[in-house]
Amino acid sequence: MSEEKKGKEIKKPEKEKAKEIYKQKDEYYESLVRILGYDIPGTRNIYSGFTKIKGVSWAISNAVCLALKMPHSKKISELSKEEISKIEDTLKNLQIPDFMKNRRNDPEHGHTKHLLSNDLEITRDFDIKRMKKIKSYKGVRHTFHLPVRGQRTRSHFRAKKVATGMADRKKKKEAPAKW
Repeated sequence: MSEEKKGKEIKKPEKEKAKEIYKQKDEYYESLVRILGYDIPGTRNIYSGFTKIKGVSWAISNAVCLALKMPHSKKISELSKEEISKIEDTLKNLQIPDFMKNRRNDPEHGHTKHLLSNDLEITRDFDIKRMKKIKSYKGVRHTFHLPVRGQRTRSHFRAKKVATGMADRKKKKEAPAKW
C-alpha cells in the first residue's frame, strides 16, 4: 500500500509539471503578433522580430526602430495595435537611402523602390520568367535547373535532376504471354 501511494505521489507532480509546460506553450502561441502578413513570436524583441518579415534586413529594422523612436529591446508582445499600424505604415513608406533598397532601377519603370513580403516574391518570379523569355544566360540556367551564379556543377546540384532508368523499367514490365 505504501508503495502504491508513493507511485501516485510521484505521478501527480509530473502531471502538474506537464500542465504548466502546456500552459506556457499556449501563452507562447497566443503571443504571436501579425505584421504585414507575417506571424512574429511575441518573445522576440523588436529589432530581431522585424527581420522575420520578408524584405526587412537588420539595417532596415534598425532604421524603422530609429524612425519610430522605439527601443530595440522592447518585446513584440508589448506593442499596442496603434504601434503595429504605425510600424506597418513606416515599412510601406520607407524613407531610406537608395543603396539600402532592394529594387534599384526597376526595368519596367526605372524607379528605385523597396519591396516587402509577397510583392518581393512576385517580382522575383516575373524577373525569372522575363530572363527565360529573352533566353539570357541566367534564364537558360534557370530553365535547366542549374546554378545561376557561377557555382561549380561537378559535385553539387544533382538532387534536382530527375532520376530515370530503373524506376521506368519496373513500371513497363511486360505482361506474361497469353496462350
